[in-house]
Amino acid sequence: MSQFRFIGLAPNGRTVQAEFDVPSKQEAKKKAELIVRKRGIKLEKLLEKKTWLYKGRRAGANWVEGEQDAFAKEDVEAALQRLGFTDVKVKPKMVLYKPGVPTDDVVTFIRLSADLLKQKLAFDEILTLLIEDTSNPRMREVIRQIQKDLQDGKEGREVYHKHADVFGTFAAYMLGVATTSGNIAEIFESTAKFMERDATFKKNLRRSLLMPGITVLAVIGVVLFYVGYIFPTTAEMFLRFDIELPPMTAATLEFSYWITSYWVWILLAHVVPIVSLILALRTYKGKLLFDKYVIKVPLIGDLIHKTSIEIFARVFYTLYSGSGQNIEVIRIASEACRNTYMEKQIKEVAIRMMLDDGRGLIESLEATGVFTHTALSRFKLGVESGSLKDNALQLANYYETQTSYKMNSLIDTINLLINLFIMIALIGITIVSSESAVIKPKSQF
Repeated sequence: MSQFRFIGLAPNGRTVQAEFDVPSKQEAKKKAELIVRKRGIKLEKLLEKKTWLYKGRRAGANWVEGEQDAFAKEDVEAALQRLGFTDVKVKPKMVLYKPGVPTDDVVTFIRLSADLLKQKLAFDEILTLLIEDTSNPRMREVIRQIQKDLQDGKEGREVYHKHADVFGTFAAYMLGVATTSGNIAEIFESTAKFMERDATFKKNLRRSLLMPGITVLAVIGVVLFYVGYIFPTTAEMFLRFDIELPPMTAATLEFSYWITSYWVWILLAHVVPIVSLILALRTYKGKLLFDKYVIKVPLIGDLIHKTSIEIFARVFYTLYSGSGQNIEVIRIASEACRNTYMEKQIKEVAIRMMLDDGRGLIESLEATGVFTHTALSRFKLGVESGSLKDNALQLANYYETQTSYKMNSLIDTINLLINLFIMIALIGITIVSSESAVIKPKSQF
């Protein structure tokens, strides 16, 4: 999020000023235009908060250099002059790009905060410690801004929403809720657990799909290079001497000619569907269809489905108050589960049934068609026994253990299949090469 300052002139001649956080300058302009239309204010300036480099000194003292975030150069100069600085020089800091914050740094921040909160340490002290010990420059600046905003009395949701691009939408919401709740340590702990599980699942998913995919593409590339470039050079030499080629060598040579003749169409036939899929996934409808059917894919789909239910149950456990239907809790949990189709079904089917028809939680969740029998039975047991919150946690822990074991098993199976694929490719190349190596010219006698 970027911070902007709106400066305008009211109809009565007074200067009006407002500050707001938006994702981009384009959004800031839209918001400024909205203010102008609604209140009849004439826009004078729209300033973005930037980092400024300053150099100055007090009378008889050495030069001091530093950085300061401000909306305008004049703000920095005025602040330094109030501190007694003279000969002040201020210039904007050139920033080509903002470095990202690795997920591990975000998880570390939330985890350490949760652990220290359990030890009854004041949150302001925790932030001070983390500012000193965080190595990532942007993360350190984010923590510093959080501390300053909280000290200024801003609401937690507003403070963390500013940094949703760093924490993620759900984590930012949870941390914002934590600062205004009576169980800040528990919510930080649950958020840390969610972030750790999310990072671990993504890491394992990359291990199971990305690296094997790269390996397969590399092997296919080597085979195609051999068949399309190296092999024809040898085989055509025999044809020049009118030597009859063995069946496998002749078939491989024909395949080589076919590849070299139609390589453009072959490439397009593979690239176009992949690019189309990527573009489709960037749309809401495409993402919705993908999430609907990916959970039905054998093995990997089951893991994704159960992990989404685990996240739903964990968030539900964290926010559930134990009274009423907690519609808002169900809505937030659905948004956190990382599956657009499941989110849509929960919001449009379950929540609507509960609000419009007065149906119960279990009946409404079952109508969505996205929860497993195990999940529904645990929720049902929780409702009947009055321990819905505890049963949600048990379900989350159960699916966490199950998906962890299944993911490791899936990775081992995929690695075995990749090794078999490489072995078959090497055997094929070896057989074709061996056959061409024993070709003999026809005897003239």
